[in-house]
Amino acid sequence: MMANLFSSFDPTTSLLSLNWLSSLLYLLVIPPLYWVTPSRYSFTWMKINQFIHSEFKILIKQNLYKGSTIIFMSLFLMILINNFMGLFPYIFTCSSHMNFALTLSMPMWVSFMLFGWINNTMSMFAHLVPQGAPNILLPFLIIVESISNIIRPGTLAIRLTANMIAGHLLMTLLGNSGSSLTIMALNMLIIVQILLLLLESAVAMIQAYVFSILTTLYSSEVN
Repeated sequence: MMANLFSSFDPTTSLLSLNWLSSLLYLLVIPPLYWVTPSRYSFTWMKINQFIHSEFKILIKQNLYKGSTIIFMSLFLMILINNFMGLFPYIFTCSSHMNFALTLSMPMWVSFMLFGWINNTMSMFAHLVPQGAPNILLPFLIIVESISNIIRPGTLAIRLTANMIAGHLLMTLLGNSGSSLTIMALNMLIIVQILLLLLESAVAMIQAYVFSILTTLYSSEVN
């Protein structure tokens, strides 16, 4: 019996509190990539990496920094694997916590800001003033642009966390009502749960893609 509706997202539910280690399970995909003879698994993984690389390369539009897509590919795959692991029973969903999301978004945003203000100071000042804006609105627009820039890591983290929590909560609420339903209603509930599971699988991919794409766009602004 859950103490409250959000207790399923409690990171300290286990005896040894090792739930956060599940966020590192994606490291298990690395060793097979170094085999002398590539397996079908490693070949498929490399094809996925090449496709993701081509997507991020279009957004960066800069050939000065070779290999800059690797960090965004790693970010995408890490979030994707953690989102999918949360769909399995009795596996802790790391991406449904602000601790996990802020740990990813805040260092990225801080590094982009430091790089931009140190190397492209005038360009960063120019971003605060939209082109063609009337002079009387410039102080107000600078404040608005500064606030929108400061809250970027928070919006990235909240977007990922809220979308992952929403679907899990809905599935939890529907699952808790199954014991009091008739056979016909229970069959309908199972069908609805399967459809929700498919929807959550799509959300897991979309949220990983959105998080990494927005991070890539933020990095392209400082260049």
